[in-house]
Amino acid sequence: MLREIGLIGATAIAARAVVEPAKQHPHVRVRGVAASTAERAEAFRATHGLPLAYPSYQALLADGEIDAVYISLHNSAHAHWAVAAVAAGKHVIVEKPLCLGRRELHALRHAARASGTHVVEAVMTAHHPWQGAVRDVIVAGELGALTEVRSHIAFNPPAGVGYRFRPELGGGAFFDTASYWLEALQATVGLHKATATGRSGFEGPHGVDLSFEATLEWPGGLRATLHAALTGPHRADHEFVFTAGRVRLRNFLRPAAGPFPVNLAVVPDDGPRRVLSFPPYAYYPRQLDRLVAALEAPGGLDPDPEQRIALMEAAHQDALAEHLGR
Repeated sequence: MLREIGLIGATAIAARAVVEPAKQHPHVRVRGVAASTAERAEAFRATHGLPLAYPSYQALLADGEIDAVYISLHNSAHAHWAVAAVAAGKHVIVEKPLCLGRRELHALRHAARASGTHVVEAVMTAHHPWQGAVRDVIVAGELGALTEVRSHIAFNPPAGVGYRFRPELGGGAFFDTASYWLEALQATVGLHKATATGRSGFEGPHGVDLSFEATLEWPGGLRATLHAALTGPHRADHEFVFTAGRVRLRNFLRPAAGPFPVNLAVVPDDGPRRVLSFPPYAYYPRQLDRLVAALEAPGGLDPDPEQRIALMEAAHQDALAEHLGR
């Protein structure tokens, strides 16, 4: 079935995640784009050779030829326009994070069920084969029991430019990185019964978090930490610490730039190191395949985000409460 997709947001991520891979996808066509202004939509349309530019988001949603919408606005607008899209009878793909809290998620879930539409979150790193390999190591017990997961994700965007530096728009290091962290944990160790805490000095422009430390803890003693930053060199690493060794993954965001291999290092405390090398993999074409398949599946809202959104909100609220209480 051919999916006619409309873009809400004339953004670089929309071009990379949808426009370019759709050119090679047999079941997807990008029909048009709406942006904050009609002029910006027309410029994006001309640059990328799309059929239509709409004068407003509402005009795009009123187009009966569009059956799915991809939303890539600032984070605080994701839930609002996703609800508007499903109310208009459109399936929805939302760039991560899906929304910023449980209240938004419940409103979106209710709207999707009422309209019989699907809502899926675009987390480009989801379902990479390395996640299954880590699960296999955990289940096999070859390195003993898993005790800790350490993650570091850092970007270095132009200082002060864009929504990332505006807390009222859902900016900050944590909201920019939490989906990658929580999806990886959900896929490898599960999030059931995890509790979240967070810490940040909210030291950036307008009080945004330029750095953030989040922690998940499980009743059995497992602990996972995220060190997120919008400063310093680019970094995207996971390390799984066991009682008798470690599993390390470096540069896991690199396939966003194109087909790159990912290597998983399995390092026993007493034994030879081995490397599991996965073939070159491009995140965005694979993601579009998954998202289109999800739109065909039974059900409404993608069931996976519930735990992720709850834990993300809890960590952020904990960090704010501690900061404001000082």
